[in-house]
Amino acid sequence: MDPKFLELSLSRGVYEPREDSYLLARAVEEHAFGKVLDIGTGTGIQGITAALKGCEVTFADVDRGALSCARMNAKLNKVDGTFVLSDLFSGVKGKFSTIIFNPPYLESKRVKDIALDGGPNGRALIDRFLNGYKKHLMTRHVVLLLESSINDYEKDVKRLDAKIVGKEHYFFEDLVVLLFR
Repeated sequence: MDPKFLELSLSRGVYEPREDSYLLARAVEEHAFGKVLDIGTGTGIQGITAALKGCEVTFADVDRGALSCARMNAKLNKVDGTFVLSDLFSGVKGKFSTIIFNPPYLESKRVKDIALDGGPNGRALIDRFLNGYKKHLMTRHVVLLLESSINDYEKDVKRLDAKIVGKEHYFFEDLVVLLFR
């Protein structure tokens, strides 16, 4: 299934799926399994992709509008899930086989949009995620994290012993999907 053909309704203030979303969705389609947590779900594209392959999905987002959008899109694509208002892991309960995250990664000085704002250096949410994900993992698990060359993803590849399972070059950046256990 090509994630570009999912039926997705868009909502104001919710990140519209773009190249990074589709790159990550292809990795989700290939690698996600079991009980899935889609952090920062936005439109729900990642969680819906996982649900369509039979996974049990929890959609989590800090923004109520994004959760409403994801819930509507899950219905449009005839998938079920649990929807949780959560700042990263703050409202999440349980452990998961797969955790997916497409974080905002642009520097704050360049954007003023919660869906894009990655903090002063673009890594604020990435670093918070990396400091909190382990306690939410089942014994057998995989983490799929989208990163950009803007944020020096190579350091995380080494630090996490991650594999790059998706990579695309765009005008000013390389986008990668890191898979780590």
